[in-house]
Amino acid sequence: MILLTGATGTIGGALARRLAADGIPFRALVRRGSVAIPGAEVIVGDLDDPATLPEAFADVDQFFLNTAGPYPDERPVITQQLAAIDAAVAAGAEHIVKVSAVGARTGGPMPFGTHAKIEAYLADSGLAGTVLRPNTVMQNLVRAITRFTPEGDLFEAFGGKIAYVDARDVADCAYAVLTGSAPRGGAHDLTGPGALTAAELAAALSAGLDREIGLVQPAVDELEPILADQGMPESYIKHFVELTRLVTAGALADVTTAVTDLTGNSPRSIEAFIAEHRDQLRGSPARSFWA
Repeated sequence: MILLTGATGTIGGALARRLAADGIPFRALVRRGSVAIPGAEVIVGDLDDPATLPEAFADVDQFFLNTAGPYPDERPVITQQLAAIDAAVAAGAEHIVKVSAVGARTGGPMPFGTHAKIEAYLADSGLAGTVLRPNTVMQNLVRAITRFTPEGDLFEAFGGKIAYVDARDVADCAYAVLTGSAPRGGAHDLTGPGALTAAELAAALSAGLDREIGLVQPAVDELEPILADQGMPESYIKHFVELTRLVTAGALADVTTAVTDLTGNSPRSIEAFIAEHRDQLRGSPARSFWA
């Protein structure tokens, strides 16, 4: 049996839909019994309450581990994911596919340092593990994570190139490993077919939406008061500023062949994503940031 966490999320939801479409049995761990996930055996449990997990992990041999990101504090995410790994070990599971992040490194800012801690715990658990490290997912453009000004211009502090990846390609990689069409093990940096600067992303948006998308790109030293004024928690600002320095220096710029290596398919391009989500992108996807 395959168990999924995050089955209502961007990556986990795409994985759940793929498993259901192919008739592969799987179980989904959810917090509320009212949640319906087509094709899944839904089990109510909470990673914040380890006592609720044994039922979900019973007879599970493979486990897909993905939770919300570490914002504004990494401690809940670490506690949740370590509890999940412990539950998988206790249940006798054989293999975990963990979603991490490109750039994971010990001592790094969130999310890099966060995922490095969890990866290390997984490595010491005795379980076989496959780590998928996606770059920034394209879906952030339509999920109020990528920021736009009220005028519709792109707000992007990162000065370096980013090899954006479609979350569906990440899900397809997880599917390939969980179903045996790709080998278990290793850590895989997942990217799209190219890397873009913020100016190049704005140009791609402009071309795809048939209107000019400007770029607001403050210097790193100007970020702290801007982010504070827009409501970012002070505890997270220092992580974001350090993350900005790393990305500007090239932490997310490398393009890999991992999606093709694992799935046999070429990764989706940013241009194709923009065309597919044209109507959504014509709105104001991150108005709350500027409220």
